[in-house]
Amino acid sequence: MIIKTASLDIVCGVTSRLPDTDRPQVAFAGKSNVGKSSLINALMNRKSLARTSSQPGKTQTINFYNINDTLFLVDLPGYGYAKVSLAEKEKWGKLIERYLHTSGPLKAVFLLIDIRHAPSANDRQMYEWIMANGYEPVIIATKLDKIKRSQTAACIKAVREGLGMKTDQRLIPFSSETKQGREEIWTLIEELTGMYTRATK
Repeated sequence: MIIKTASLDIVCGVTSRLPDTDRPQVAFAGKSNVGKSSLINALMNRKSLARTSSQPGKTQTINFYNINDTLFLVDLPGYGYAKVSLAEKEKWGKLIERYLHTSGPLKAVFLLIDIRHAPSANDRQMYEWIMANGYEPVIIATKLDKIKRSQTAACIKAVREGLGMKTDQRLIPFSSETKQGREEIWTLIEELTGMYTRATK
C-alpha cells in the first residue's frame, strides 16, 4: 500500500453518531498500552498522527483515520485499564458494541496481543466478544522486537493456545520498531477490503 494521504477525519465518543459512509473500514482492538497507536502510525507511515502515550487508557473515543480517501483505519478504545471506573468501561463497551453491530462497511477486526505475555482474561473476553459479533479477528502479536528470535515460536504458540484460536486463523507477529509484519498486514487489509482486486483491474 502506497500511502499518499493520511488524516484523522472522524472522532466518535459515547454519545456521538457513527459516520454514515460506504468507505471500507478495518478496526483495531487491544488492551491499553499494547501498542495500538504505534501500529496504526507504522501502517500510515506517520510518526505521531495516532497519539501514543505512556498513560494507558488514553484512547477513549473511536478514531477514524482516512487513508488515501479510500479506506478508514479505525482505532477502538483500549480495554483492561484498572484505573478506569466500571461505569466508564461499560460506556466504552457499549460504544464498541454499537460500532461492531451497526458499521456496515467494517470488513475486518484486528485484535492486538502483546507477544511477551499469555493472553489475559480481558484479551480472551474481547476475542470471544468479537467472534460473537460475527467477526473472526486477525491476531497481531505486538512488541516482537522485545523478545529474542529463539523465543518467537513458543510465544506465538502461547498466544494461540491462550485465545483458543483455530489452526487456520491468522496471526501476524509485528514490531513497530523494525516494521516487521507491516507489509503482511497491509496485504491482508487489501485482500479483506477488496482493494487489491480493484487495484489490479
